[in-house]
Amino acid sequence: MEIMELLKAVIIGIVEGITEWLPVSSTGHMILAKEFIHFDLSQEFSNMFLVVIQLAAILAVVIVFFEKLNPFYGRKSVRQKRQTFQLWIKVIIGCIPAAAIGLPLNDWFEQFEIPQVVAATLIIYGIIFIVMEHFYKNKTFAVNNTARMTYKTAFLIGCFQCLALIPGTSRSGATILGAMLLSVSRPAAAEFSFFLSAPVMFGASLLRVVKYIMSGATMTPTEIQVLIVGCIVSFLVSLAAIKFLMGYVKKHSFSLFGYYRIIVGIAVIAYFVLGK
Repeated sequence: MEIMELLKAVIIGIVEGITEWLPVSSTGHMILAKEFIHFDLSQEFSNMFLVVIQLAAILAVVIVFFEKLNPFYGRKSVRQKRQTFQLWIKVIIGCIPAAAIGLPLNDWFEQFEIPQVVAATLIIYGIIFIVMEHFYKNKTFAVNNTARMTYKTAFLIGCFQCLALIPGTSRSGATILGAMLLSVSRPAAAEFSFFLSAPVMFGASLLRVVKYIMSGATMTPTEIQVLIVGCIVSFLVSLAAIKFLMGYVKKHSFSLFGYYRIIVGIAVIAYFVLGK
């Protein structure tokens, strides 16, 4: 039994690590994963597990962009340090909408975490990606890196991030689309979406972990092993997914993700809506 639980942790860790950062909706994939993969452990632990592996995924962002996010790393010039501090200010400003709207309404939006809603948002945003890439194919973007991004643009991108409260939207998908509409290039949009996601995900995940601890729940030795394995896998796969996306968007559009979202959305409808 223990080996099977660890194998399940590996699979879910892989799903989380890939889908959390690519604009394909981790919620949609987790709904599918949970339908076929059930932990033979307490429900409280299973819910907490899905939250903690997100924290492991966030750590990957910190590692990949450590030099850019740390003003004191290496021998940065005064100008580079100033740009790093300005980047942090932009991230904080961009997180304001999610903190103001997301935290109070997060539990309310969770009621919409049902296959019908997830399938609809997967397909709708998939179509939007394809349509946008058609019109933006040869567009020259005004902002090619986060250093040139204004505080106003950072705030507006943060507003788009709030769309991710609707299950199936994809946090990175919403912020990337919003950034592109604001004339931010694909690489800069993807990078800033990672920076914005980290604090928001960390706050929401930490809140759920605190609730789990406050409930008085305790973990068995098997659950501890499952949690450690899931976190390690989520972290390592997130590293690969982030690096892949940053390299991919320099040469390709997001159309492929659009088509993929539509396929997954149809699969969700076929299985959960028509198949039951």
